[in-house]
Amino acid sequence: MAGLTPVPGLDGRLALITGGRRGLGLEMARALGAAGARLLINGRDAGPLGEVCASLRATGLDARPAAFDVAGPGAAEAVERLADDHGPIDILINNVGQRDRRGVLQMDQADFERLVRVDLTSAYTMSRVVARRLVDLGRPGSIINVSSVVGGLLGARADVAYTVAKAGLDGLTRTLAAELGPHRIRVNSIAPGPFATETNAPIVADPKITEFVTSRTALGRWGRPEEIGGIVAFLAGDGASYLTGQTIAVDGGLSTTY
Repeated sequence: MAGLTPVPGLDGRLALITGGRRGLGLEMARALGAAGARLLINGRDAGPLGEVCASLRATGLDARPAAFDVAGPGAAEAVERLADDHGPIDILINNVGQRDRRGVLQMDQADFERLVRVDLTSAYTMSRVVARRLVDLGRPGSIINVSSVVGGLLGARADVAYTVAKAGLDGLTRTLAAELGPHRIRVNSIAPGPFATETNAPIVADPKITEFVTSRTALGRWGRPEEIGGIVAFLAGDGASYLTGQTIAVDGGLSTTY
């Protein structure tokens, strides 16, 4: 249509999506692949991961498994090997996340530190390895952290470690954006709200929680998992070339509705 500028694609760029085997991570991978990116799908279990990649390839996407634990001691080395085998990683999606719905009076120190290591420290590890190689090559890139409206924008009772980790991801986003901007590496985060993923199926089925979601969100409904992909593909590409250091809520208006 005249007057409209097409959204730039991601043809040939390599994207690593942590926790990409299911849920929002898988939908992000689909969107990046549809825009032309080559996909490295991360997860801990090689068998199921291989099946997911095979199903993506059956739809015409270029998807390969990257089986390793992002919070494990060999994570940095695993990313280095991926870059050696497949080329520099142009797009990093730090999506891995766990949740432990306990508050400060219930959660002990060890469990708190474990969840923060998975949800926050792993993103630092991944970002550092990817960024260093891009800088050494003089190559631009995009890092996208997946935080949450819980912690990133809002507080929550009985969810202390997850809330702290997600708030930390948004702080990491701003700091990395400032530090890596001169190297043409953009860093942003998205803050999903209530999505009807398979992980959330038990609470989606709870009428009281669904009533809360429909009353608190401006759009009056749960998000569909596939609705996360567009913003990720946009942030990864050249259409967002002057956008960095931002946290974008993808929450149906939950964080802006009084």
